[in-house]
Amino acid sequence: MALDRPTPNDLRAFWMPFTANRQFKSSPRMFVSAKDMHYTTAEGRQVLDGTAGLWCCNAGHCRPRITEAVAKQVGELDYAPAFQMGHPVAFELANRLVDLAPDGIDHAFFTNSGSESVETALKIAIAYHRARGDGARTRLIGRERGYHGVNFGGISVGGIVNNRKMFGTLLGGVDHMPHTHLPDNQWSRGQPEHGAHLADELERIIALHGAETIAACIVEPVAGSTGVLIPPKGYLERLREICTKHGILLIFDEVITGFGRLGAPFAAQYFDVLPDMMATAKGLTNGVIPMGAVLTTGAVHDAFMQGPEHLIELFHGYTYSGSPIASAAGLATLETYAEEDLFARCAGIAPYWEEALHSLRDARHVIDIRNMGLIGAVELEPIAGEPTKRAFNAFLKAYEKGILIRTTGDIIAMSPPLIIDRAQVDQLVGTLREVLDSLD
Repeated sequence: MALDRPTPNDLRAFWMPFTANRQFKSSPRMFVSAKDMHYTTAEGRQVLDGTAGLWCCNAGHCRPRITEAVAKQVGELDYAPAFQMGHPVAFELANRLVDLAPDGIDHAFFTNSGSESVETALKIAIAYHRARGDGARTRLIGRERGYHGVNFGGISVGGIVNNRKMFGTLLGGVDHMPHTHLPDNQWSRGQPEHGAHLADELERIIALHGAETIAACIVEPVAGSTGVLIPPKGYLERLREICTKHGILLIFDEVITGFGRLGAPFAAQYFDVLPDMMATAKGLTNGVIPMGAVLTTGAVHDAFMQGPEHLIELFHGYTYSGSPIASAAGLATLETYAEEDLFARCAGIAPYWEEALHSLRDARHVIDIRNMGLIGAVELEPIAGEPTKRAFNAFLKAYEKGILIRTTGDIIAMSPPLIIDRAQVDQLVGTLREVLDSLD
């Protein structure tokens, strides 16, 4: 039930993230409550959530087990320091996470967001090599069009120009592989056929800089925020081979793909490729409380467990690492996923989702469609001289017609909660068709 709290009339103070602030404040779009698959606006309208909030509410909204667990934890232990102290819930959550993760992933380091998880994984990678006496390995390899959050490390290895260009010189010692979005793969369903050879660009970078200088390679198994780029068949497997060959750590950014988005707990299991580290967040707590985790192999963790036992092994962490409330939310979220078999539910409805999405192929302005699991992208032809405007207009019209979509450039991205049913898929895609056919 929504709290009895009036919608504010003064919107000046809040500088909104990743938002056209002036446009929003001239015509605000306010959500005041949510339940399961729907938001409720300040005007009382129902809006079908086609984006799981921001790729994070995988079990839908205001799920009782999670909200009750948070409320109980707030009244029992609100905060405990994570430096040199502990509390049981964080340890229980870490155990549950590594049980859910692929075999070989044995440890969890808690953060507060996907951006912090990426920063943590990059720091661990560099420190890992130093701990092993290989301190020259400091170079980091990302990918064009990659999104790894908004901290300096993340935007350095990331490859989205608008996230980087305002901030001057970033981390040194970073290089980028090409993205995998090829014209030959237009209208692909699931993994595209062409592009595995692009993984060999990592070999070219290694030849340029020397393997002995490279600490880690980080990729999103499925690139989300850039517009849903699906890895070509064999691509991730080839990256793993190259990294293993040259002693480079492979990091999967699973902030979006983790916790069932592809119909498996993690993309690493879906693609059967084991990275050395996985950066996670979002679906870890169903978006209820900020939390992230870096999941590592035993080999990465054990490299630090040397020397006198009273010494700190890794000088890194956050005030709220593994906080009691976030840990309680995480446990209840994992229990909700398991009780409702939501990962299998995602896998079961994914073929219907694919057919529905690709039915938009003949809609106005559509130039490509991509999908995997419960992720989809509908790419639009840009308006000449006004990039992003057509998709943004689609976003505004979709909201007015009762569906929430997300846009990046001229790409419409969708990632509904895993509890979506076929009728709601039909509503989401059918309404989107109406929107597309109404665009100039």
